[in-house]
Amino acid sequence: MRYAIYFAADADDRLMQLGNAWLGRDPFRGTDLRQAAMPGLTAAQVQSLTSSPRRYGFHGTLKAPFTLRAGEREQALLEACEAFAGEIAPFNIEGLDVNRLGKFLALTPNQPEAALNGFAALCVRSFEPFRAPLTEADLERRRRSGLTPRQDLYVTEWGYPYVFDEFRFHMTLSNKLEDEAQAGLLADAARTFFAEVTGHPRRCGSFGLYVEPEAGAPFDVHTVFRLTGTTAPLEAAPDAGRLTRKETL
Repeated sequence: MRYAIYFAADADDRLMQLGNAWLGRDPFRGTDLRQAAMPGLTAAQVQSLTSSPRRYGFHGTLKAPFTLRAGEREQALLEACEAFAGEIAPFNIEGLDVNRLGKFLALTPNQPEAALNGFAALCVRSFEPFRAPLTEADLERRRRSGLTPRQDLYVTEWGYPYVFDEFRFHMTLSNKLEDEAQAGLLADAARTFFAEVTGHPRRCGSFGLYVEPEAGAPFDVHTVFRLTGTTAPLEAAPDAGRLTRKETL
């Protein structure tokens, strides 16, 4: 079993509803959904082009999937999530838009979002005591993607290469898109599909604990935690996005 700390909201949040419908799966109920028709693409193509993010459930990664460290229990992780949510205050971002992130399609901010980046870094640090070290096989799999020296250090020390200064928030909408014609059609469809929730400010007031019951299984939402505290993310960890001595190359 693996757990992940993800940017997510309640099931009735319109962003989550649209994201689930786009990917064709509801991770709150563990059920498949019928995907919308997209001009120029068949239903089978749409399903194929969204297969990987569908398994993980609609989300934005804050702390990447991890196995519990020996001696830790799910209940302790839940209590830590509750305590964290009770300390940190909701925060605002300018909004999300459909963009290309390398060869992937994703919802991303159009500008740097210090509070969101700080919140993600705080999640990485706060829940690190629960994470079991990666196995050699996991490290090898990560390194096949061609990591920079800094990313390699992060994956060794924190279990994921894209943290702190390497982090870029994204809510993945597709697999890796190799066909540019298909990528363009999918991007156009996504901009129309998500139009009602993109391009305007958003209040970020929750995060989700997702669970993968067994290797290769779809991730489901375990619990969504609402931020009810009074401490802004950057006040809680003013150096959250900076390198510490542990991370210095």
